Amino acid sequence: MTAAHNRPAPIPEGTRLMRHRHSHGSPSYKDKRKDKYEDDEQSGEALTPEERAFERARQRANAQIGFLSHAVAFGAVCFFLLFVAGFKAAFIVALAWGIGLASHFFGALVAPDLRRRYIAREVDRQVKHTAPQERRSLEERHVRSLEELSASIAHEIRNPITAAKSLVQQMGEDPASGENVEYAKVALEELDRVERSVAHLLRFAREEEIRMTDLRVGDVISSAVATLRERAASRGVTLDVQVGADCALRGDAEKLRRVLINLVGNALDALEAGNVQKPRIEVTAGENLAGTECWVRVRDNGPGITPEALAKIFSPFYTSKERGTGLGLAISKKLVDAHGGSIEAQSTPGSGAEFTITIPKRAVRS
Repeated sequence: MTAAHNRPAPIPEGTRLMRHRHSHGSPSYKDKRKDKYEDDEQSGEALTPEERAFERARQRANAQIGFLSHAVAFGAVCFFLLFVAGFKAAFIVALAWGIGLASHFFGALVAPDLRRRYIAREVDRQVKHTAPQERRSLEERHVRSLEELSASIAHEIRNPITAAKSLVQQMGEDPASGENVEYAKVALEELDRVERSVAHLLRFAREEEIRMTDLRVGDVISSAVATLRERAASRGVTLDVQVGADCALRGDAEKLRRVLINLVGNALDALEAGNVQKPRIEVTAGENLAGTECWVRVRDNGPGITPEALAKIFSPFYTSKERGTGLGLAISKKLVDAHGGSIEAQSTPGSGAEFTITIPKRAVRS
């Protein structure tokens, strides 16, 4: 058998065994700790404060030991040259090597402290510089939101009051007119609209109590759909309910029921306004793959929502309905937020609209 046949198979470069062979020995305790530290970082496990402090102390101790080893070697060689080659040779070597030793001292023992100090100083400077700007930006956004809300409230209340005032003035100009009954009816409708807007506004502004209990999403959906099934049947709308996994969570069943009634009711209004052929509403529910959240989706095949309207659909007093108050979806979002969840809307004009509610199973109100 030839020598080539006895030659062991080559070890690929970059493997752990090849790295150990290059190091001419087994991994040290330092290498093992480093591997564990890197594995913890790669696995995404956060180190405890004690572990981080231990890691910093270990690195500093290793740096000090490395410098002391360097200094001992420096002193031994210079002392040896002093007796063997004389003062001049020892001085030249000590001078040249001393520059490297000083650099080692600075890099191993001084630079880390300076680096931490400069980083802390720069972070402090950046925080002091950016915090006032962020605060001003937040205050400006808050002011703009209040201005928009105030304008919406004024518009929502002023218009019906102005209309009612005009009708009453006409009735006063000709008290005997036969049209006064119709004028009074319209004026009362406008005042009812104001009352509805104020009631919805108070509900939106009020901090509602969320009573957390164990509930099943399927039961909440069944209760909400039962409330609107007769209305849907009278308009020829098919209500299709599909609950995959009967998800259980902690929440306020009545508040979530109100949210679903609002979403399904809006879908019915959109189908009626769009004069859709074979109108259909799908209500589906399930849970995420991790089993930590429940979701409910309400989808219709109505005219859809424009991108401009979609961007403002959860804003208070925004409505596309002639007799709407514009607070239904805003209140729904507030109730879902109170459960620690989220509500999202998706739509393409002409292809219907879809609303998705996501709520954690163990919802905790902040």
